[in-house]
Amino acid sequence: MKAKDTRTLGQKAADSLTKWAGSWTFIFALMAFLFVWMALNTYMVFFFKWDPYPFILLNLMLSCLAAVQAPVILMSQNREMEIDRKRAQQDYYVNRRAEKEIKIIQRQLLEIKSAILNQPQHEEIQELNEEIKLLQEELSMLEQKNEKKAKNN
Repeated sequence: MKAKDTRTLGQKAADSLTKWAGSWTFIFALMAFLFVWMALNTYMVFFFKWDPYPFILLNLMLSCLAAVQAPVILMSQNREMEIDRKRAQQDYYVNRRAEKEIKIIQRQLLEIKSAILNQPQHEEIQELNEEIKLLQEELSMLEQKNEKKAKNN
């Protein structure tokens, strides 16, 4: 099941334009358009004189294209960067949870070892308990931050 798309119309438009403008198809189409424009204006200058060399109208069109395209691409990149940041936060949270689970398993192994060898491992177990407690506190804070962010969105 696919997640619901929560992007705004502007974000969808920016993503679509970025996908199209960043493709080889667009680059080749633009090169073909430029070649045809220059060829027509160079060889047909004797019949029509709509944009003779140095192609001022073509330069104006390309400048306008760049002026509009660049901010839209930047908007799309900013949105992707925000998604990556959220993904990195989630990865950090998952890694901290895994670290907590590993510490719990280490403690259990130490308890088993001390039971088998009849040698208390109290100091090591206490250190692991403290580390587990710190990890649990950090995870609780992260969960609270995520809940607050979810409520604000």
